[in-house]
Amino acid sequence: MTANADIIEALRGAGLAGEGDVVLEPLTGGVSCDVWKVATPRGPIVVKRPLPQLRVAADWRAPVERGTSEIRWLKRARGVDPRLAPEVLAELPGHAFAMRFLPGCPVWKDELMAGRVDAGFAARVGQGIAAVHAATAHDDGDRAAFANDAMFRALRVDPFILYVAQHDAALAPALTALAGDLAGRKIALVHGDVSPKNILVSADGPVFLDAECAVYGDPAFDLAFCVTHLLLKAVWSGDARLNAAAGALIAAYQAGIDWEDREGLLLRAGKLTAALLLARVEGKSPAPYLTDPEHKRIVRDQARASILAPQSIDALAANWKRTCP
Repeated sequence: MTANADIIEALRGAGLAGEGDVVLEPLTGGVSCDVWKVATPRGPIVVKRPLPQLRVAADWRAPVERGTSEIRWLKRARGVDPRLAPEVLAELPGHAFAMRFLPGCPVWKDELMAGRVDAGFAARVGQGIAAVHAATAHDDGDRAAFANDAMFRALRVDPFILYVAQHDAALAPALTALAGDLAGRKIALVHGDVSPKNILVSADGPVFLDAECAVYGDPAFDLAFCVTHLLLKAVWSGDARLNAAAGALIAAYQAGIDWEDREGLLLRAGKLTAALLLARVEGKSPAPYLTDPEHKRIVRDQARASILAPQSIDALAANWKRTCP
């Protein structure tokens, strides 16, 4: 039996592949999953299977059940707005699944890295995140369906926040308290990995992918996670338009908050952004493009200062420096 034969047989069983040769064409870029593009009689599809050991230098393991959590998030987001996520076509063995392939939709990260920065699209990302949060806030059904605290801790809290706390005595109290607050808040459905690499640019707006970290928790995390990436890329590129894109995303998200006090959420998001910025230079999953020691220093110094003197996410983004002060 060939490698991945179980996936091929499951595709046939779901009516997504014929009896002839089925080719799993690997797609690159992921650290947590095997991802393939598959040609089928009904058009191309994408198959995704979670890995027990992530493809990073550090020892980083996570339960493969996160694949099922991602399926649930994609379906729930489509229930809010079908433009926000691709259609899930079938669930497969090993917590894998097949979803519709979306042609002609570049990855937002690729667009940003190529210098194509659109603040209007960033605003639509903010609107999309807020729409899911607003639709799921204080919902007992969603809370029960996404009680994935252990998984979220393994994928986000431990490697990004507590790992840094364990290696930085000066920041340990603040980061440990932040991790505890994050774990204790159950407010809305959180995607957990809202990164430009997980967002497609479609004619109808952003399409969100890779919701393996989905949990019912603090919506401030999604806002902070995405803004972190824009601010890191602003330092990497020196492009002021990325600061503007971050501001546009925050403003659009803020306008959609109707489930809690806006100022409180923005302050929590500011604290989380500072911690995540530091984690991308000091944590288990450093930003791969941030290789210049001076760029790392710029991020590290500003992140540490904001952890010690917290500020709201809009203020942090507005004050963010791309070069040495």
